[in-house]
Amino acid sequence: MIKLNDEQRMIIDSVRRIVAREIAPRAAELDETAGFPQYAVDAFAANGVLNCLLPAQYGGVELSMLMFSMVLEEIAKSCAASALVLIAQTDGTLPIIHGGSQALKEKYLPRLSGESRQLAAVAATEPSAGSDILSLRTRAVRKGDKYIINGQKCFITNGSVADFFVVYAYTDPSKKARGISAFVAEKGFPGLSYGKNENKMGMRGSINSELIFEDMEVPAENLIGQEGDGFANLMQTLSLSRLMCASQAVGIARGALRYAIDYARQRVQFGKPISSLVPIQFMIADMAAGVESARLLTHKAAHMFDDGQAEEAGTFAAMAKFTASDTAMRVTTDAVQILGGYGYMKDYPVERMMRDAKLTQIYTGTNQIMRLVAGRALSLPPEN
Repeated sequence: MIKLNDEQRMIIDSVRRIVAREIAPRAAELDETAGFPQYAVDAFAANGVLNCLLPAQYGGVELSMLMFSMVLEEIAKSCAASALVLIAQTDGTLPIIHGGSQALKEKYLPRLSGESRQLAAVAATEPSAGSDILSLRTRAVRKGDKYIINGQKCFITNGSVADFFVVYAYTDPSKKARGISAFVAEKGFPGLSYGKNENKMGMRGSINSELIFEDMEVPAENLIGQEGDGFANLMQTLSLSRLMCASQAVGIARGALRYAIDYARQRVQFGKPISSLVPIQFMIADMAAGVESARLLTHKAAHMFDDGQAEEAGTFAAMAKFTASDTAMRVTTDAVQILGGYGYMKDYPVERMMRDAKLTQIYTGTNQIMRLVAGRALSLPPEN
């Protein structure tokens, strides 16, 4: 059980108020229209939530990973797509925070301070390179004081609305992982164009875009670290992103569980609330146990990151990701079942939660890959 201090409770209470006032009332419409929740961006920015992990020296609030995990939970309980906006924002800034030169940090990070509404993204996935990132085909060639980048990215969250993003490309394909480099690119760079925004099953209020690079020009100073640092940089970001995904999944599951319990208490069949029926009680007990287990594992992983145990925390983040997302899928499916025919209707939120939960089993690395990551880390002897 995590005991919050007064400042932490104030942060969570503030997020709850934002969600109740700005996010929850619009969640169904956002899903139906598949728009972009600019109102959520505005509310998050106005309250200092849009860039939770931005270091204080660049104007950020610099929350701990544990607190950010709880923030994502609170938002995802009502609208997972709005939580994903924050996750994508963080994914787009972590590579710079972790690997950028001081000059690069000073160029981009202050743009996110205060009530800034600037958006960031990370561009790694390609049509032929999802879990197998070494199969990416995007290439970057240095010419004078610029890199010329050619290739295509897909499924990029915040892609077409991002003001800047981190793109991963091969600078030397012969070196495999050590030949991948990372660059910061901006909207409006010559050679950058946009393909379609995807029409998705769930998380419909989050934009996922195709990015197309045709001789895109990126200043050489926008290289993150050195050539060949990109793969390690991406893995560091993904490790934290998996924790964020787990937090989102826990939030989805908590929201569905709460709604199912409230409904079961009110729905009368056979002359009494269905919450008094033993089969429903068994379902709710299993749902609650799964949610609490996933939440504790997620919080443990977050605490390990905060405690500086990065390598071991990465293993726990992978476990938290597949545990929480599998739990969210089971809990939302059971919530639909408890509501019966009503659960299948769009008038009730649990069918949206079920569709949203599915993505958490896929993005930041599929759950099959997460089990591989955790299994290898736990089973193989450490390298000397």
